[in-house]
Amino acid sequence: MTERGGLWYSSSMSIENENDLISLRKIGKIVAQCLQFMGSKLEPGITTHELDQIGEKFLEMHGARSAPRLVYNFPGTTCISVNEEAAHGIPGPKIFQAGDLVNIDVSAELNGYFADTGGSFIIPPESVLKSNLCVATKRALKMAIKEAVAGRRLNNIGRAIEREAAKNNYTVIENLGSHGVGRALHEEPDFIPGYYDPEDKRILKENQVITIEPFLSTGATEVFDTGDGWTLATAKKHLTAQYEHTLVITKSKALIMTLPA
Repeated sequence: MTERGGLWYSSSMSIENENDLISLRKIGKIVAQCLQFMGSKLEPGITTHELDQIGEKFLEMHGARSAPRLVYNFPGTTCISVNEEAAHGIPGPKIFQAGDLVNIDVSAELNGYFADTGGSFIIPPESVLKSNLCVATKRALKMAIKEAVAGRRLNNIGRAIEREAAKNNYTVIENLGSHGVGRALHEEPDFIPGYYDPEDKRILKENQVITIEPFLSTGATEVFDTGDGWTLATAKKHLTAQYEHTLVITKSKALIMTLPA
């Protein structure tokens, strides 16, 4: 087990049998449905804590446990980040406002298997700026997933994300990235950049389990700790969107585990 940036990474999980795949799909579906359910409950006037409670009840109803709470003793069930906050936002008294850009990250464990997903939502009315950012980030995820094939270099994922960001005049948050997952919340490969790193010689392996989660911004390239030990944000003048799937690598195309249906 290795440590990087305050997160602990276990050795990489590899799918070994049909039960592994079934179990990953099961927890993947739960976190995906939880994410969509929480997104549907977003409205002005409720707090991030109240939204987190909705997620907590959903996971409990399906027998799953919050992964950040289980692994890191995170002070919430899910991570909820608003506007300039990019990741790991702590649920609390903050009240949602009309027009807010909200990122929800849901990761959970069931029967020893972990899945991780996330997405950005806009509380109406949507601005063109926020809507375009979300569309481009979704597209970056889609293009990166196409590169997640056994035998290819890991850095192709970052190349695809960076290319899509540049095409739309956005930047990539470089100190946030994707990671291995499966039998633990964070596994090797311990950091998959959202940008192209020509020095990264790692190769994707068949049956490997990873996340892909691009963070595209309106101008920032780094996030910083806001002082609570968890929440990572940019300067207030910038916005960041993120979308995430848990995937199993195969020789032909990645299998997406975090689909709601």
